[in-house]
Amino acid sequence: MHTWLQDVRYSLRQLIKSPGFTLTAVVSLALGIGATTAVFSVIYAALINPYPYPAADRIVRLTITSKAGSSDWVNPNGPQIRQLRQLPVVESVLAMDFQSLILTAHDLPENVNAITLISNGFDDLGVPPLLGRGLLPSDAIDGQEPQPVVVLSYRFWRKQFFANPDVLGNTLQLDRKNYQIVGVAAPRFTWYIADVYLPLKLTQDPGKMYVVDLLLKRGVTYHAADAALQPVLEQFAKDMPKHFPELFKVKVEGLNEWVVSSISGTLYLLFGAVTLLLAIGCGNVSILLLARGAVRQHELAVRAAVGAPRSRIVRQLLTESLLLAAIGALLGVLTSYGILAGIKALLPRYAFAPEVAVRINLPVLFFSVAVALGTGVLFGWWPALQLSRTQVGQMMQSNARRVAGSVRGRNTHNVLIAGQIALTMLLLAGAGSVMQGFVRLIHTPLGYDPHNVMSVGIPLRENSYTTWASRAVYFEQLRAKVAETPAVTMAAISSNATPPRNGWNSRFEILGKPEMEQQMASINLVNPGYFAVLRIPLLQGRVWNETENHDGAHVAVINRTLAQRYFPNGDAIGHLVKLPTVEDRPPEVLSAPNIADSWLQIVGIVEDARNDGLRNPIKPAVFVPYTLSMREGTQILVRSEVPPLTLLHAVRAQLLAVNPDQQTWNEIEDLDSWISNEPEWQQDHLAAWIFGVFAWLALALAAVGLYSVVSYTVAQRTKEFGIRIALGAQSGHVLRIVFVSTLGSVATGILAGLTLTLATSTILAKWAEGNSRDPIILLAETLLLSLVSAMACAIPARHACEVDPMTALRCE
Repeated sequence: MHTWLQDVRYSLRQLIKSPGFTLTAVVSLALGIGATTAVFSVIYAALINPYPYPAADRIVRLTITSKAGSSDWVNPNGPQIRQLRQLPVVESVLAMDFQSLILTAHDLPENVNAITLISNGFDDLGVPPLLGRGLLPSDAIDGQEPQPVVVLSYRFWRKQFFANPDVLGNTLQLDRKNYQIVGVAAPRFTWYIADVYLPLKLTQDPGKMYVVDLLLKRGVTYHAADAALQPVLEQFAKDMPKHFPELFKVKVEGLNEWVVSSISGTLYLLFGAVTLLLAIGCGNVSILLLARGAVRQHELAVRAAVGAPRSRIVRQLLTESLLLAAIGALLGVLTSYGILAGIKALLPRYAFAPEVAVRINLPVLFFSVAVALGTGVLFGWWPALQLSRTQVGQMMQSNARRVAGSVRGRNTHNVLIAGQIALTMLLLAGAGSVMQGFVRLIHTPLGYDPHNVMSVGIPLRENSYTTWASRAVYFEQLRAKVAETPAVTMAAISSNATPPRNGWNSRFEILGKPEMEQQMASINLVNPGYFAVLRIPLLQGRVWNETENHDGAHVAVINRTLAQRYFPNGDAIGHLVKLPTVEDRPPEVLSAPNIADSWLQIVGIVEDARNDGLRNPIKPAVFVPYTLSMREGTQILVRSEVPPLTLLHAVRAQLLAVNPDQQTWNEIEDLDSWISNEPEWQQDHLAAWIFGVFAWLALALAAVGLYSVVSYTVAQRTKEFGIRIALGAQSGHVLRIVFVSTLGSVATGILAGLTLTLATSTILAKWAEGNSRDPIILLAETLLLSLVSAMACAIPARHACEVDPMTALRCE
């Protein structure tokens, strides 16, 4: 221990004696470790420990995959839920229903997202409430009405009650019904992003469907659960064939599978990028240590001469490296808070489960310590071995600088420089590929005009407007009143068709034509003004009129893709199609009279518009009057002469003029935001920013490393340059010597980087939409690296040209 403390004290003195070296090395490490820590904190929160629920790994979503490959959640009814509870692989069923309620007893109605949760839900999820209790079995006894009790979400408690700790026992009025507050959920308990949780009453009504998650018994694998559930769901399909495809496979999915499946690749890609940055930083410090070691050769030789074994010298040098790593890690952790704040601002809005808490926590700090130890050994081991090989006799008889300029020393520097440049080249290639993909994405033709349009969500109170006619009239009244708002040019209804990801996938039939395999279309429920509001051109035929919309006429408009795929002869107009999935399920779904098993006549064809995100091919689409099938809510698309969100207050006032209890969705956005909220847009935006920043940091680190090597090389060759100048060498000749001495390592690094880029292009293509093999990108990277390398060499080369021959000859 005493010797180790001696090593630490000596190392500290050495670092303090070389402030320039220490600062450069520590900053290089702090950037690498800080960025690595920040990215790992996101990966840890999103992929390793995303949920606060102790049994999160056993909570699964029940899905089925059709023969066509489409997946859907299974929503069983009350009797079916009771059957699922009896299965030997299932410990419990988390059943729930979603409701849109109104917070009454306020001046203005406010929408509240409510979940009626099965009474054992809080116990099964295993997260104790912050205050009070959760829902209990006694809150919803079979055969009785649920008790009027409510558990508040943490966010709702802070927003509505200002985090009042004495809220328990107070009354919350929802839809003019009083509920007693019995609990406040924990901060990370955000199950399905509800504002409030109410007790659920399971009914015997076979038409009432519920959202369910299953809690599997301990030790049950997903494969075993699939096998046990398959025959049960096949029986459900026989009982309710409309709710299931003809052939399907059961697949249970973990909580995180469907949430992060799209962004996990992006996160791994970013971790790869930050690992490259860390490796470049470590290479930088290795270069600095070797260069600094050149002037310490005499010191090390003296220590060896007085009896210090090589292992003792290696330990001393490694102690310095680990001390540098520790200081770099400390500053890196502090830096990581700032880097993480920037990353969190760029994280996709809906990419993670709401329970995810991205922060620097204890496991992340342990990771930082491990990284610090690893990097300390990584960048310190090789220089320690190299410098500890000092030949005592040679050093005592000759100048240290001569040894520093040895072939072995120069080769080591050249290898490290080439490696740094190769990794920087690879990181630049990744950045170029990701940025190219993002640029392509933001210039994707949409097929519609989203500018100055917003979508206003209109939820209905439960059990209101329960007849088809009253609901159709009410929705039209709301639309017409909104259209009268000053500065609003037009308004349309879009029940499920707000792009760029819209419609419900459904099988459909064409009268007189055999049904093709995977004959699917996106079904969109809209009013006739929808196409004008979004400026989607009509190519052929007509759009139904307001009278037909009011009457629920059996007409349809299709898009170009469907017309070309299923009517290659151009004769789509007049054909009849059937949509088997349109159903009548009062009061939640009210369908037009006689719509079941009815044929709809195609009356028009419109241009294609994005309906499956910004990158996927446009799907065949069928547009029908929204009155054919109305849910408990809709959306009104509002086109205006001014930025639409500035009219939101006026639009809400118009809605209240029709119905004083009518609220809107809490979050209302314009359609430009709908585009920027798309997962692929946000993921590419995140990757482009992070890759770009990391690539520039890597470029700066590589430049510092190259500058250090050239500076030390020039310093060691001062006598040589002085003699050359004394013998008449011109500045250009000296410049050429300096540049040529580094040209080989730079060129080797660029060639190695190009090889690595080409070798990893297939891997990169899985997560980045750009082409890392693009000749323009590769040429730009080569020129950029060459320019930066030349600039890094220029200052030391200029110093070499300014060497005073007399000073150089006295340098011994």
